[in-house]
Amino acid sequence: MIALPTVGVLGTGAVGQAVAGALVASGLCGELLIASRTHAQTEALAADLDDMRTALGSPARPRACRPADLTTCHAVVVAARAHFTNTHHRDVRMGGATANAPIIRRIGHQVLRGYPGVVLVVTNPVDLMTRLLAEACGGTRVFGIGSSLDTARYRLLLAHHLAVPVEQIHGHVIGEHGDAAVICASSTTVAGHPAAVPVETIRAALAARPGRISAGIGRTRTGPAGAVLAALRHLLGDAPGVIELSRPWRGGVWLGLPLAVKAGVPTIRLPELSPQETAELDAAAAKLATAYHHLTSTPTPAQERTS
Repeated sequence: MIALPTVGVLGTGAVGQAVAGALVASGLCGELLIASRTHAQTEALAADLDDMRTALGSPARPRACRPADLTTCHAVVVAARAHFTNTHHRDVRMGGATANAPIIRRIGHQVLRGYPGVVLVVTNPVDLMTRLLAEACGGTRVFGIGSSLDTARYRLLLAHHLAVPVEQIHGHVIGEHGDAAVICASSTTVAGHPAAVPVETIRAALAARPGRISAGIGRTRTGPAGAVLAALRHLLGDAPGVIELSRPWRGGVWLGLPLAVKAGVPTIRLPELSPQETAELDAAAAKLATAYHHLTSTPTPAQERTS
């Protein structure tokens, strides 16, 4: 029998809990290490997940650990975030940049420095936080999951609009996980044929979807957890294919790009873009470069707490 990988989750808030539950339910890992700021919360989540494991007969054995223990894992999911009030009504994900940056830097320097495994960042704004973490830890296998979730939502929304099975939709959303997301409509196909994509209608639905979910249940959680599982299946070598994840692009800007993954090794595979899509991708890169410069040149709060 092939040994299953060990996966770690850092952060036990809503998304961290959803990710951990999905990992146990999927049976993707053999051991699941969980760490957070509050050890009592970590122990409680591990116990709850152990109940789930027993009920399902899952091979994933959950265990509470110290953050430093996560470096024994094959992959680590970073879902830590600060406690803050997001006052942004537009560009909402960017509202967490200043609050979350110190935590992400601290995780990179103190927990994951020199870590050779796969790191998946969920914390928003995910493209910026992924770049900060990669620079702080020095790792080469650091990825953000934002555009993977955007692509899943895009395929689902377009399938509903066209009244076709979602499995027939093939297309990408790239760029920023946020207001500067780029819908690759010109290369989207339905059942292998070029699709007539109502771009503005789908863009509006895509932008509204996370807010509608958050209004109903507090925040998105199981969607991001699904994106994490899909990424881990690719990056741990179990499922070759293409997935959209945040990686460095021209000029060192990190943004969502389609990655062709084979045996766990990713290669950027950008589809042919229309002139409009190219301009949108350039604009997303410029926006993220400006945001990164502002974030790294502005003092951040000294005291923040992770979830």
